[in-house]
Amino acid sequence: MTAFKTLSVAMLKGFIRDKVTLFFTFLFPLMFLIIFGLILRDVGADKTRIAVVGDGPIVSALRDSGALELESYNDVDAAVQKVKDGDLPAALIIRGQQLDVRFAQSDQVKSATVLGIVNGFVDKANLAATGQPPKFTFAAEKVEDASLKPIQFLTPGILSWGVAVSAVFGSALTLVSWRRKQVLRRIRLAPVSAASVLSSRILVSTGVALVQGAIFIGIASLPVFGLRLSGSWWLAIPLLLLGTIAFFALGMLVGAFAKTEEAASAAANIVVLPMAFLSGTFFPVDQAPAWLQTVSKIFPLRHMNDGMLDVLVRGKGIEALAMPAAILVGFSLVVGFLASRVFKWEE
Repeated sequence: MTAFKTLSVAMLKGFIRDKVTLFFTFLFPLMFLIIFGLILRDVGADKTRIAVVGDGPIVSALRDSGALELESYNDVDAAVQKVKDGDLPAALIIRGQQLDVRFAQSDQVKSATVLGIVNGFVDKANLAATGQPPKFTFAAEKVEDASLKPIQFLTPGILSWGVAVSAVFGSALTLVSWRRKQVLRRIRLAPVSAASVLSSRILVSTGVALVQGAIFIGIASLPVFGLRLSGSWWLAIPLLLLGTIAFFALGMLVGAFAKTEEAASAAANIVVLPMAFLSGTFFPVDQAPAWLQTVSKIFPLRHMNDGMLDVLVRGKGIEALAMPAAILVGFSLVVGFLASRVFKWEE
């Protein structure tokens, strides 16, 4: 027990003193969260903006509804020129009871949106002018859907990727460095079991993963980003721990083959970076081709991402952990066994 505690403290101190490791463990993935969070935070919040010349009840109704953002112009030619220049999708021109819409044919989606909204308000005004009750009624009600704001999708994915990077690089580079410096040889000859050395390194890695999770969630929850956690967010903790162990085992396998720190770093990048993109860390893979979605399910990071999404922001319960946890445990056992078979104490 004393040897285990001593090794754990020594490894933790070594981790803290390594400025490069600290940067790539915390700041590097955090930069992606902040950059993507700031870029994508207003996606879907912008209203369609159009030019308006003139005034009247239709314009007042449009302005009060907030369905469109209206930009007033005194000159028809100036408003139409804005549409021709591609700055605005349409211009609404009011001449008494006549309403004209000049729209850009190149932007068919926004143009169709504008035409549909304006036509709806005109039909409603015409019906009201007749004094007749409507034959059909229409009601709309907001519901809570399963779609996610960008920050709620990004935080679980980038956090999982950050944990994977830290665990793979940490174990691979540590193994290669210790082998080259004959540390492994001295440990083998010392009265310390290999299990104690391995356990102490895993303890440090899991502790770092928990700190990563606290920092990521804390920053993403700031008002500028607006992350909202579900009631079962704490279920992400066992996923973080299992993910750390799985990717630690992968790093051990990489470190078993690499002979230098540079080679270990390159090999770890080749493994982790493509996995991040194919597992939906930065962008959803739901819209990807079916074969690519199937391929992505091979990677443990995909299942860790899915599990983190489910418990952190979708509000799912402990049943959502079954599949990701089983896959991460199985991956750890298989890859850990392979790493133990090719492990080398010396060069």
